[in-house]
Amino acid sequence: MIKLLFLTLIFTATLFAQKVLYVTYDKTPERVIKGEIFTITLKTLPVVRNFKKIQYSFSHHPGLSILNTTPLRKKKGKFFYDTFNILVTKKYAKLPDIKVSLIANKQYAPTYLKGEKLNVIVLNPKKNFSNVIANSMKLQEYKTTSYDKSHNIIVFIATAKNANLKAMHFQNVYKQGRESFKGYYRSAKIIYYVVIDKRIENFTFSYFNLLNNKYDLINIPIVVDDDSVSTQSDLKPRDQSHDMLKTYIAIGIIAVILLFVFIQKKYIYLIFTLIPLGYIIYLNMPEQDVCIKKGSNIYLLPVSNGTIFETTQKELHLPKEGSVTSFTKVKLQNEKIGWVKNEDTCTY
Repeated sequence: MIKLLFLTLIFTATLFAQKVLYVTYDKTPERVIKGEIFTITLKTLPVVRNFKKIQYSFSHHPGLSILNTTPLRKKKGKFFYDTFNILVTKKYAKLPDIKVSLIANKQYAPTYLKGEKLNVIVLNPKKNFSNVIANSMKLQEYKTTSYDKSHNIIVFIATAKNANLKAMHFQNVYKQGRESFKGYYRSAKIIYYVVIDKRIENFTFSYFNLLNNKYDLINIPIVVDDDSVSTQSDLKPRDQSHDMLKTYIAIGIIAVILLFVFIQKKYIYLIFTLIPLGYIIYLNMPEQDVCIKKGSNIYLLPVSNGTIFETTQKELHLPKEGSVTSFTKVKLQNEKIGWVKNEDTCTY
């Protein structure tokens, strides 16, 4: 009985000691930049034919964030080339210790790979740096509108390859924020806004181009307009400062038409007074108010899950400045423009 137990222990130890995986680094970077997304590729050779999968477990990787634990795989002959994407988060970092296991009907001993310290470079950019490090970054579209008496708001859509676009951040702006984000680090799209001083004529920012190893500039010329785009509509209320002058002009036109009719005795021409009369009525119509429920969110832009900059503490009646699908534009008591979801307006 003791002899049988001893032989079983020897057999089990031999089984677990059997090396069934040979793993080496095929590709690692010589140096990385804090904020960069880089790749490592493992060259794996299993010596067992029938297995279910190769499983990787990462540990002890300070300064790094593993973005995909399931590898991007290529097979060449008997070798598996498994690639992982990693984000550098701190100035001190080391490659992870990796436990590689073969999942099969039998239980085999795992293989371990020790991670080495990385050479991390910390950038020292200018103040216009967007905090984005990428293979490429492109501006798709942009729009500038008035935010208040002292500021303009720029909304832009940017795409990037191999980048952490969620890290986007600017210095020396009044307000900023991410309105939406789509995709992943390989290919991503972001809608971002910045509120800047009206005196700025060009909003220029940079990102670090990994392929060219240099800072690339992106420039947005400040042209304030009122046209709507897919991400927002006119944020500026109608200018009513010249409405009285326009009313006097329309009255003058009506007076000329009436004088002509009185002299010529051709009363059919009275119909021409309807146009300026209708314009006078339009200019002097009282502002339409919209009722907003207590606890409603006021959004900076008419975008779902957008930035909330105020929440109503009571039921409010605010001037209506316009509308788009699902949103109503209102002028707040502090004269700023905001958007409220139609579902948050009162219905009686």
